Amino acid sequence: MKKKQVHNFNPGPSALPLCVLEEIQESFLDYQYSGMSIVEISHRSRWFEGVLNDAVDRLKRLLKLDERFHVLFLQGGASLQFCMVPMNFLKAGDTADYVNTGLWSAKAIKEAQLQGKSIHIVASSEDRDFSYIPQKIPYNEGSTYLHFTSNNTIRGTQFREFPESAHIPLVADMSSDIMSRPFDVSPFGFLYGGIQKNLGAAGACLAIIRKDFLERVPETLPTMLSYRTHASKNSLFNTPACFSIYTAQLVLKWLEETIGGLEQMASINQKKAQMLYGVLDESGFYNPTAEPDSRSLMNITFRLSIQNLEAKFIQEAEMSGFYGLKGHRSVGGCRVSIYNAVTISSVAALVDFMKTFERKYG
Repeated sequence: MKKKQVHNFNPGPSALPLCVLEEIQESFLDYQYSGMSIVEISHRSRWFEGVLNDAVDRLKRLLKLDERFHVLFLQGGASLQFCMVPMNFLKAGDTADYVNTGLWSAKAIKEAQLQGKSIHIVASSEDRDFSYIPQKIPYNEGSTYLHFTSNNTIRGTQFREFPESAHIPLVADMSSDIMSRPFDVSPFGFLYGGIQKNLGAAGACLAIIRKDFLERVPETLPTMLSYRTHASKNSLFNTPACFSIYTAQLVLKWLEETIGGLEQMASINQKKAQMLYGVLDESGFYNPTAEPDSRSLMNITFRLSIQNLEAKFIQEAEMSGFYGLKGHRSVGGCRVSIYNAVTISSVAALVDFMKTFERKYG
């Protein structure tokens, strides 16, 4: 069956590369001549072991991870990590620093506070409605880690450079920009993110943990809530989200073999973002909501100068084959999510639609 041709700008679950979808379709009924679908094979089988190990190996190569780091595929999404991070890494008497740049950061802060953990909010952009990324983020000597959200899907802001924290390890929720650009992993004790935006189908959370950070995890935690459990069993302590991991393996293969690595992916993502921001900056009709030096390359957020036209914009966009442009329910407006698999041609088509809409109603 031929795939319906639309332009998918959904914020997650989001677009997957067409070649990945085609490979899934081809092997769905009979995975590698096993006589079983990928969703039927045992997670203990040699077939799935091959899928998981290949995904881990490719991710390590793409991110240039050395032997200090474990790669895990967990369940519960990034939201479960909001509570697992302080539960695993903050012992009695420990403190951690948090940066608040929007809804997801606030959720992580709340989960730490619910456990009675000692945390400090060292920087926040709430004073300007989360429209920017704080610069020169302070930190407290003796903190166990500094937590931040690398990209803010709702407000359309992104850390261009990660915080400098000297010897204090970084911990980050990277759900919406992991694998979209290269970065130095060595300052991180732990990073995590749902895979349903840049890496695959919904259902799994990628986690990367440095071995010295893993050693901090208490032995007394509930089994399923301990990173030790999952690291010791190669993400196979219980039945994992097999299909989600399979899609991640195929996307990582696409990133490595078709795109050519994260440097090339970053260049493509930069070009897509420039095309959209170019329209916003040249127009008084579309108004970007993020401050220029904090703009996200993944989620472009804007309002229309005539706000009662926003519903019409979204409606006419869908009628023209552009999906997922409605802003988050908490803020309204419009949002274009241009994750890795969104093509330059889809962005170019949207740019043409936006210009036409402006000429018609502006």
